[in-house]
Amino acid sequence: MTRSTLLLLLGCTGAAALSLLSGKVWVPFDAWSAADPRSLIILELRLPRTVLALVVGAALGLGGAVMQGFLRNPLADPGLFGVSAGAAFGAVCALFFGYAAQAWLLPAFALAGAAATVALLALVAGRSGSLVLFTLAGLIVTSVAGSLTALAISLAPTPFVSSAILSWLNGALTDRSWADVELALPLTAFGALLAARTGPGLDALALGEDAARSLGIDLGRLQRMVVAATALLVAAAVASAGVIGFVGLMVPHLVRPLAGHRPSAVLWPSALGGALLLTVADSLVRALPTVTELRLGILLSLVGGPFFLVLLFRLRRRLP
Repeated sequence: MTRSTLLLLLGCTGAAALSLLSGKVWVPFDAWSAADPRSLIILELRLPRTVLALVVGAALGLGGAVMQGFLRNPLADPGLFGVSAGAAFGAVCALFFGYAAQAWLLPAFALAGAAATVALLALVAGRSGSLVLFTLAGLIVTSVAGSLTALAISLAPTPFVSSAILSWLNGALTDRSWADVELALPLTAFGALLAARTGPGLDALALGEDAARSLGIDLGRLQRMVVAATALLVAAAVASAGVIGFVGLMVPHLVRPLAGHRPSAVLWPSALGGALLLTVADSLVRALPTVTELRLGILLSLVGGPFFLVLLFRLRRRLP
């Protein structure tokens, strides 16, 4: 275990402890015993929310590292392939048609939307393994899914449905339970296993497509593994927490100075960094003195937007 990984693990542990303590009502350590009724706040409300923040953050951070390694683009994000938009549109359909009354149907629709997006990507991009074609296909899918989501909002049958859709698109961990953890954890674990298998291919691809092929890397197969891993990771996050952006963009940049610039070396630190970032952000939105809880997706967008602009200015200075 590297020093950076150990530091990130310690950070995640501290962030998890802070998440259990923080909220509109702070619960001290001495109230965690079973004899204290406040312990129910920890066990039934804050503990599943904290675990879900760790899982969702890890999924988004790892997905971002895989995307940036595959596309060799520091501005790449899991949403670039349209998987986030497709999963969000699936969830929006469940809300629009009233199927969200069943607790398991909304996540199921989100997963179906992610799967349909992956299938459409494979159909449009084909088996060429071309990064340019694949990126363009992702942009097309993102545009179509975003337009359909906007259409659903404009045609919402009631103001309540429109409000529910907008709340879901802003992303949050409010009122999450162990059922959401049971949904996100296996999908994230399976996606992480696939992402780990892409490591050698991503390292070879960093030398260029021709060099990767000469080293025996099947770019078409690598592309399919990257898409499948990203689909599972992003779908797990969207299905359980809604749309939360910029985590996959920011985290790989933040951990790369610690882990090194080899794509495979950035994968697991990015997962830990994503878990740390999302857990701290969720603790912050609960502790802020606002009348209603600030949506987690809004907070991260407020942070991620300026971060993205800073990256653009740095890249601009490097251009001739």
